Amino acid sequence: MFKIQEYIRDIKNFPKQGIVYKDITPLLENPVATRKTLDAFLSFLEGHHIDKVVGIESRGFFFATLLAQELNAGFVPIRKPGKLPFDTHRESYSLEYGEDILEIHSDAIQEGEKVLVHDDVLATGGTAAAACKLVEKLGGEIVQCNFLMDLSFLNGKEKISSYKVVSLISY
Repeated sequence: MFKIQEYIRDIKNFPKQGIVYKDITPLLENPVATRKTLDAFLSFLEGHHIDKVVGIESRGFFFATLLAQELNAGFVPIRKPGKLPFDTHRESYSLEYGEDILEIHSDAIQEGEKVLVHDDVLATGGTAAAACKLVEKLGGEIVQCNFLMDLSFLNGKEKISSYKVVSLISY
């Protein structure tokens, strides 16, 4: 049986002391593992129509673009401030120490479009909640929020509990 965890490498003390970073590059380097992971995500979307797949900067882009391709949907990047060249909407959110901002192009999602929000990790939920607010600000309807990994000890699901949340791995 395929176990995604076997393709995720722990990097201790990155990006700072005390953090164990979950490195997905071994997964991305293996085309069979990538395909099986993509198929696992797709299995949760059977019977759903998706117009746009939103990928959250930056590691969320990898599977979001693949999902968009498989679902015959558009890909929409959500990025840090100043990275998108057109008119944007922005949403600030709280971090453990301070705040950050996410932006989306103002014309990226049309009223009533069905949207899949995707990122690699669900941690505290602040980034995902801000992304969902941006999608809804533009009139999109969130079908599901996808994550490769859920760091469940950080309780991020609580911030996005009004949406269907799918995580392939929980730590």
